[in-house]
Amino acid sequence: MAYLGKTRDFLLHLDASDETFQRAHVLRHSMTEAEKLLWAALKNRKLDGLKFRRQHPLHLYIADFYCHEKRLIIEVDGGIHNKSEIREHDENRTAEFDRLGITVIRFTNEQITQTIDKVLEEINSHIQSMEFPNSPSPSGEGVGG
Repeated sequence: MAYLGKTRDFLLHLDASDETFQRAHVLRHSMTEAEKLLWAALKNRKLDGLKFRRQHPLHLYIADFYCHEKRLIIEVDGGIHNKSEIREHDENRTAEFDRLGITVIRFTNEQITQTIDKVLEEINSHIQSMEFPNSPSPSGEGVGG
């Protein structure tokens, strides 16, 4: 069997295109100061022992930070995200990820650069509150029950 380059796990990338992978590569090398600060706090399993990936190709999009184990995306939004058309795009993108069973949480650049500890507490709190896919529901029934 011939090796044709990197193989891509469908579940990890949800069939992202080659173009999306190329854009993600470029974005990894041009992160904002807020993204760099958050990445320093997330990389190497520093937060709750979870693996985060930066500028991760996922379906039609690139997630700023993605934890596959928790199916969690963390987005870092600059001022451009205040524009109505960008906000609408963000809402549609979040709805698409929700449809795929992936949670999105957002922080502004200012939140990260000014209160990184509070941001990390909020992320950790969100992670702790997430239900596991096969855990019993509050009514005591399992998934599909």
